[in-house]
Amino acid sequence: MEQSPTAGPEFDRLVEIMRRLRAPGGCPWDREQNFDTIKPYLLEEAYEVLDAIDARDWPALAEELGDLLLQPVFFAQMAAEAGHFTIADSLRAINEKLIRRHPHVFAAGDAKTAGDVKRRWEEIKAEEKPRKTGLLDGIPRALPALVEARQISSRAAGAGFDWENVEQVFEKLGEEVQELRNAAGADSIEGEIGDLLFVIVNIARFFNLDPEQALRKTNAKFRRRFAHVERGLEARGKSPRQATLGEIEELWQDSKRHD
Repeated sequence: MEQSPTAGPEFDRLVEIMRRLRAPGGCPWDREQNFDTIKPYLLEEAYEVLDAIDARDWPALAEELGDLLLQPVFFAQMAAEAGHFTIADSLRAINEKLIRRHPHVFAAGDAKTAGDVKRRWEEIKAEEKPRKTGLLDGIPRALPALVEARQISSRAAGAGFDWENVEQVFEKLGEEVQELRNAAGADSIEGEIGDLLFVIVNIARFFNLDPEQALRKTNAKFRRRFAHVERGLEARGKSPRQATLGEIEELWQDSKRHD
């Protein structure tokens, strides 16, 4: 499918609609929002985009991407009202950044593999923003924990602090499981569970997988299978609380055959 030629006018229309909603005489709800009240919607819309991708629901994805696009336009409109910047500044910044960090496409740079591109991207980024603080300080603390752990471990690995191979990580996983078994007290158990999760994130990193997406897919699978169990029990006139563990397990195993 060719790129739509109407993207520019439609984006301009979105910006104008948002400006009108925030203007005097506009929408009372939109007018009373601020940066902090809108933040949760940004995260919510991002996850709805991920759900549409996982479902391979392309019409839903088109709609959810539109909802997601609204969020930066909303933030930029509030910033413009306060005299900080406009959406045009944001667009200019990302356009210039993409050109600057892809010299192998837009200049005389050379990159033959995705690894070369990623390495050069980080080099250019470091040149643009000389690090004056710690290696990990630039990683947002508000990220979902699995995403934060992946970024932390990747940064550390890039600095040479890493296992030599995934087998060593599996050995560490075994150590952490044993430490969890031996832990006593809520604080100690919590700490060991955190350590265990961090090692699992690193296993995912070695396989070049996203642990957040892996868990999301498992959550979706559990939802699907448990719904199958509930339907099966309903056909027998029971709820999960009324059923035996054997009945639930039987239907659970049956749900696997329907995946």
